[in-house]
Amino acid sequence: MNTWVEAFNKADASALASFYFENASNHQVAELPIEGREAIRALFANGFASAKMVCIVENIFEEGGWAILEWRDPLGLIGCRCFNVVNGQIVLQRGFWDKLTFLRQHQLLIPNDFL
Repeated sequence: MNTWVEAFNKADASALASFYFENASNHQVAELPIEGREAIRALFANGFASAKMVCIVENIFEEGGWAILEWRDPLGLIGCRCFNVVNGQIVLQRGFWDKLTFLRQHQLLIPNDFL
């Protein structure tokens, strides 16, 4: 998990994508699930292009094929990422965080469905 966090904090979407299986799934609960390494790379690239994101590790828990990363950022946002890892690569990731707070902190447009 530490190498994943290092790549995230370098805003390196390609390095992050390399941690995922070709047909991996990433579901950030505030978004629709996406499938595939290239879609996951694009998700990270778009995110890094729109906001300065930093992952400060609060806790990492690893057991069997699962890892949980509790994190915060310098602006006070907190979240949790759950990873299912098989043979050293991520098959499934779920992320839990407050999208409305993120949008407000980064002064990004808030979709009408949040209002």
